[in-house]
Amino acid sequence: MEITEVRIFLKESPDKKLKAYATVTFDNAFVVRNIKVIAGSSGPFIAMPSRKIKQPCPKCGFKNEIRSKFCNQCGGQLPLAPRPISGIDSQNSSAEHKDIAHPITQPFREHLQKRVLEAYEKEKVSPGVGI
Repeated sequence: MEITEVRIFLKESPDKKLKAYATVTFDNAFVVRNIKVIAGSSGPFIAMPSRKIKQPCPKCGFKNEIRSKFCNQCGGQLPLAPRPISGIDSQNSSAEHKDIAHPITQPFREHLQKRVLEAYEKEKVSPGVGI
């Protein structure tokens, strides 16, 4: 599988960790949007597109964001979602999000990150020119 295009969309606020969004095309046939470029403590990295996990209300069945206290549909109180006990998920909010698309192997993840970060660095220097 070949990465045939990487488009970078820079974010305006320089003080935030989210620096850009990327759209990556594979084999001129498949697109993944909303890959995030994030400024980390050891340099920029990519985060795959994700969505918030939802839990159904036991009273009406409406799906609310996890850790909500009350249902947005009926107003009923929601049961407390269990918090992770140990590991990385207990230190951040990644347990509240689930990847929509992600690389399966570490070598491909590294390849994808390298290509996206190369395009990000080029876009910072000369905005409007994609790879």
